Amino acid sequence: MTAATETELRGPTVLRTAAPGRWRAWQRGLREVRRSPLLLFGLAVVLLLLVVGVFAPLLAPGDPTSLQLTRRLRPPAAGYPFGTDDLGRDILSRVIWGARVSLQIGAIVVGLAGSIGFVLGATSGYFRGVFDDVVMRLMDIVLAFPPLILAMAIASFLGPDLNNTMIAIAFVHIPKYTRLARGEALALRESLFVLAARSNGASPGRIILRHIAPNSLSSMLVIATLDFGLVILTAASLGFLGLGAQPPTPEWGLMVADGRKYLVDAPWLAAFPGLTIMLVVIAANVFGDGLRDLLDPRLRT
Repeated sequence: MTAATETELRGPTVLRTAAPGRWRAWQRGLREVRRSPLLLFGLAVVLLLLVVGVFAPLLAPGDPTSLQLTRRLRPPAAGYPFGTDDLGRDILSRVIWGARVSLQIGAIVVGLAGSIGFVLGATSGYFRGVFDDVVMRLMDIVLAFPPLILAMAIASFLGPDLNNTMIAIAFVHIPKYTRLARGEALALRESLFVLAARSNGASPGRIILRHIAPNSLSSMLVIATLDFGLVILTAASLGFLGLGAQPPTPEWGLMVADGRKYLVDAPWLAAFPGLTIMLVVIAANVFGDGLRDLLDPRLRT
């Protein structure tokens, strides 16, 4: 039998054995998901937020910024399921469009903080030395301040604006990703596959991108999922204080701030956006906890 024939026979054999292995891994993952109702709940709400945010122009029954003073402060009814606000704007439409704003804030802030934090943490953990000391002391300085207070100070300095709010929130969330990436890099830098790559002449950048980054992905993904709800809550808090999105942007925190003047006469103004914030934050936290249990074999029973 020739070498080519043996290779042809080995190829399908490897494929036949590898495919069932991958299929069994998927089956185990699906079983774990089905056994966790809370994980399913969190996943469903997060997917619903994604769908509502992407298709807000199609799902919203009206213009979220259209003023109709003749229908101001209408209670929830058939035509307006969430009622109207003090300017006659449909609250349901504003809540739906607010999902797009919150989705944008969560994705940009988590992506920005996670990317910067990973680069700083993985680099400092791999090289160590003076660079590691400088980066970690800077992170300690940021962590010395309460996150919301620091975000408020940065947003106030930059000016009340949605983009400035995202920059401020991303800045205060960088340290947690930096510390996590540094810990992963410290644990992996002496691994056999990293030592083998280094002995073969791989550059530090290639080692970080090809070996440390993929092996840190699951931990970073869990933290990012848990952080998503906290970012939305922080953005809503800044919006409530007038440091986030500005009128007439349909942002949930800003809507709660507008409705606080009518808590007695028209409680639906603040109730519906407030309940939406609570639901999304709880779902993101539950989904992050379930994802951590799913990806970390040490937590499985």
